Amino acid sequence: MTRIMRILRTLAWEFSVPLVLIVLWWMLSGASGSLYYPPLSRILTRFHELWLFERFTTDALPSVTNLAVGYLSAATIGIGLGVAMGLTPWLRETVNPAVQFLRALPAVALLPLAIQLLGIGWSMKAGVIFFGSLWPILLNTIDGVRSIDPLVNEVARSYRITRRQQVLRIVLPAAGPQIFVGLRASLSVAVILLLASELVGSTSGIGFFVLQAQRQFNITDMWAGMVLLGVLGYLLNLGLQAIERRVLSWHLASRRKNRPEARSQTKKESAVD
Repeated sequence: MTRIMRILRTLAWEFSVPLVLIVLWWMLSGASGSLYYPPLSRILTRFHELWLFERFTTDALPSVTNLAVGYLSAATIGIGLGVAMGLTPWLRETVNPAVQFLRALPAVALLPLAIQLLGIGWSMKAGVIFFGSLWPILLNTIDGVRSIDPLVNEVARSYRITRRQQVLRIVLPAAGPQIFVGLRASLSVAVILLLASELVGSTSGIGFFVLQAQRQFNITDMWAGMVLLGVLGYLLNLGLQAIERRVLSWHLASRRKNRPEARSQTKKESAVD
C-alpha cells in the first residue's frame, strides 16, 4: 500500500464518526423549534458570521494568544525542569515535595487568587493556563528521562560526550515519546482552563462571549461559541499530532516494524529469498 493510500485510509477512518454525528445533528435539529436547541444550520451560520468577521479580533484572537502563551511557557519550563530533575537525583528529591503539593492544587481553585494578584488581564489567564498545564508535562518528562537505561549514560560518559550533547542527542530523543504524552494531556487541560478563566474574570475571549450570550438568552450565539471551542481543541490536537509524527518519526517507524503483521511479512519475504 502506497503512502498516499495509507493517508487517505487514515483520514477516512478519522473523519467518518464526526461526519456521521454532524449529519445526525443536522437531521434531528432541522425541524427544531426549541429556543434551547436551535437547528445546526442556524448555528453554523452564526459561527461563520461571528468567528470570521464580527468577533474574531475581539474574542477569538485574544483567547488563542492567551492559550499559546500559557501552554508554550508550561511546555518550555516543564521539559527543561523535568530533564534536570530526571538527571539529577538530589534535585529531584529536594523539589519533589513542593511539586507534589502544588500539582495537587486545582488550578481552577486558584482563580480568585490569580484575579487578586494579576487582575483580569491576559497575564491572569496565561498564568492559570501555565500553572495547570505544567504538571503533566513535568511529571511525564521526569518519568521519560528516568526510564532511560543507565548503561546508555555510562557509554556516553565513556566517550566523553558533553552534557549538552548528551541531553540533546540522547536524553531528549529517548524521553520524547513520554514527553509527548504529557504535552497531549496538558493540551486539553489548557483549553479547559482557558474557558474557566474567561468565565470567571474577563472582559473578552470565547468564554466571556459564551457567558454573555447565555445571560442574554442568545442561545444560538452560545452554541456557536461552544462549537468554536470544540473546533479549536480539535485543530490544536491535530497540530500537536503532526509535530509528534515529525519529531518522533524514528520511534513510530520502529513501532510499525515491531507489529505482528510487519514481522510476519518480513518472515515471508525472507523465506521467499
